Amino acid sequence: MAAPLDGVRVIDFTSVVAGPYAAMILGDQGADVIKVEGPRRRDFARGGGAGAKQLNPVLLNNNRNKRSFCVDAQSEAGREALLKLAATADVFVQNFRPGVMARLGLDEPDLRQVRRDIIYVSMSGFGETGPYAHKPVYDPLIQALSGLASVQGGSDENRPRLIRTILPDKLTGITAAQAIASALFARERTGEGQHVRLSMLDAVVAFMWSSDMGGQTYLDRDVGAQGAATIIDLIYETATGYITVSTMTDDQWQGFCRAASRADLLADERFKTVGGRHRYGDERLTLMQETLHTKPAEEWLELLDAEGVPCAPVLTRSQAIAHPQLLASGIMVETEHPHAGRLRQARNAARFEAPFEVRRGAPLLGEHTAELLDELGYSAGEVEALAAAGAVGLAAEAS
Repeated sequence: MAAPLDGVRVIDFTSVVAGPYAAMILGDQGADVIKVEGPRRRDFARGGGAGAKQLNPVLLNNNRNKRSFCVDAQSEAGREALLKLAATADVFVQNFRPGVMARLGLDEPDLRQVRRDIIYVSMSGFGETGPYAHKPVYDPLIQALSGLASVQGGSDENRPRLIRTILPDKLTGITAAQAIASALFARERTGEGQHVRLSMLDAVVAFMWSSDMGGQTYLDRDVGAQGAATIIDLIYETATGYITVSTMTDDQWQGFCRAASRADLLADERFKTVGGRHRYGDERLTLMQETLHTKPAEEWLELLDAEGVPCAPVLTRSQAIAHPQLLASGIMVETEHPHAGRLRQARNAARFEAPFEVRRGAPLLGEHTAELLDELGYSAGEVEALAAAGAVGLAAEAS
């Protein structure tokens, strides 16, 4: 069985993480993804290295299952080649700041001239309008402006904290991939392409609303300072390491008390209801921590599991990839990259009937330029002339 997006061609004119990750998801699901970079303005994630030194982990882990087309879109000949490529594509994804693509002559109306039904995707940091639209953006700015850093701090009175992974970038990539699949499905039904727009800020706010914006949901209620969500329990230290324990329901709280042999907590009037355990959250969490410190992690996990209490060990990254549950899931795959060597990566999380396949590892800059120009009908002499003029970069000279 073919992969779900087999036969779809995607032009990935993005850089860093959000856009490349979105395009890689599509590539993992079978699309022919062509990564476009300039000979000098390459993907920031590629760094300044030559040859295999271009292939750092960020580049490798966001750009597999892609071909590389190195072209100077600011040159007339380079722009013409890119438009010829766009004419063969189903999707064009870009993440430049608002206005840049129009100046390049590669905005949605420009591409609509060469491919009427193309799906044109504009990814931005803050959106295309508003006082922040023109600003450069990185992940921490989105965490700060969206309220996510405040949620991570625990309450409005606490010091805001960043999540120590670039969640807005990756969430925006996932959102974009889902939106592109929807737009392709709509085109199958209507025959019409469309312009899909999304920003990192919008992606995070929409993501947070399902669980973190309860106080902002009702328009006719005043919102005071918001406290920490104590019903989502914390990381606890045991005699030998860290575990996480969740006692969200009455049954789970009672199971914890039995596993801990704490009849006194079971009888404590403060903790008999969900509301009480939330209201006296600090006291409850302190008592749980004092209790859990008395035995090894392994023993607690066995006792809690026997009582049906959700729990898990807290692992380092190296421990996590060796855990039996991750190994059983098959989420990690090992491949041989022709330039970077043996790699361990996470496969795409969604499983289809067609097996996951790394058809090609992340490409060197310009690795497939000549191949793609040949597909577009350029002769060998024309390719050499474009390369000599600096309109395109071939693998050897672009690296």
